[in-house]
Formats: sequence, structure tokens, C-alpha cells
Amino acid sequence: MKFEKHFPTERLKPYINYYVVSENDLEKEYKVFPSSGLVIGFQYKGQLASVTDNTVNQLASAGVTGITDRYKIFRNSAGIGTLLVCFTETGFSHFASHSVNELFRLSLSLDQVFDKRKIAEVEEKLACATTDRQRIKSVEQFLLSQLKDIPTDKLIIEAVKHIHQSKGTIRIKELNQKLAISQSPFEKRFRKVVGATPKKLASIIRFNSILNDLSEAKTLTEIGYENHFFDQAHFINDFKQFTGETPERFKRLL
Repeated sequence: MKFEKHFPTERLKPYINYYVVSENDLEKEYKVFPSSGLVIGFQYKGQLASVTDNTVNQLASAGVTGITDRYKIFRNSAGIGTLLVCFTETGFSHFASHSVNELFRLSLSLDQVFDKRKIAEVEEKLACATTDRQRIKSVEQFLLSQLKDIPTDKLIIEAVKHIHQSKGTIRIKELNQKLAISQSPFEKRFRKVVGATPKKLASIIRFNSILNDLSEAKTLTEIGYENHFFDQAHFINDFKQFTGETPERFKRLL
């Protein structure tokens, strides 16, 4: 199995955290937990399907997954090869032609978001490529061609920064006060750029902070308290929504 991270060119760094090139010779079913940015995926060989309530849905070879607040189950064919583009929280809005929030909880074929001919061209180049460097170059050429000349929303960038600094525990009321903006216009701007509400993004960032804590020598009570869960039932319910497992069982499986 192969799973390697690669980093974007300088021009794309403000919008993309990293790329992942993943290959697996074996068929496998696996969970993907919520992340704080949208993801584009290109299957340059093999096939990928989503699994919902034991129903298998074949996915397009090029797709985009919006921000979600619950885990997803995928199944890959044997001999799959995938290139993932993992965007920053505000990055995808600089490429999409409509509100990013329309993709919340969805996995769509990429040609529903971008021009079909452009997607077909990228897929053809990926099919002919023989190295990861060639594959990434083809995807970056496509992304650069779609990059829109629009101003960065600095207030939303600052909001995301505050949420990360608090590890997702900041209250939205406090965030509004720090940014000197009322809740309604702030939430509308945030959803348009990020693809989720500030509260949803904060919960995802807090969840990922908890995942990091689980690998350390801390009790679940300590982890819950440090991440501002002062009610054990609330902690368990939230964690189960994100992973399908209780924190205790998840920690045992690590």
C-alpha cells in the first residue's frame, strides 16, 4: 500500500494544504473522518464506491467531497490509484463558481462543478502519466486554469485562525466579538467561503484535536475536559457521530 503527501507550488499554497497519492493492490472498505477542508479526488486507475446503509454506490473517477460532520464509508477496487487534493478551509472558494456551502455533506462528480471537457483532459493526462510528479503537475495545471481572480476574505481567514487556535472550543459569540461583526452577516459570509457554519467547522476542528489526543497517555475524562466537553454523554454522542464508535472503543482500536 502507498500513501504519500506532496505539497503544492507557491502559487497554490494559499489554497491547498497538500496532495495525497494513494495506491492499494487489495480491495478494501474503510472509514473517512470529517476534515475541515474540501477534497477533490482523481482515480487514475481502479474504482471507488461509497457505502451507505449497506448499499454500494459507484463514484465518478473524478469527484469532490464537501465538508461533512459525520464519517463516510468507502470501498476501493483492487489495484486502485488515487490523487487527492486537500484544500485549506477557504481554498476551494477560489476555484468554484458557486457557493461552497452547496457541497455540504455531498460527494459529487467533478464535472458537476467544473467544465466536463476540462475534467476529461485532466483524466486523460493522468491515465498517461507514469510518475507521481507528472500526475501532480497535470492536476496543478488544471487548478491554475480554474483559479479565480477574487479577493481573499480576510475576516473569514482571521475567523478560521481563531477557531484553530482554540482547537475548536471558541464560542461563536466570542468569535463575533473578536471580529466586531454581528452573527447573521458573519455566518452568511463564512458559509459561502468555507462551506459550513462557524459552529460546524469548530466542531470538526475540535474532533480532530481529540483524535490527536487519543494517541497520548491521557484518560478519556481528561481529553473530554480539555476539549470543553463537561458532559460525558455529550462527548460520547458527538464522537460517535464523527466516527461511528464510542471514544473508549476507538481508543482501544488504536
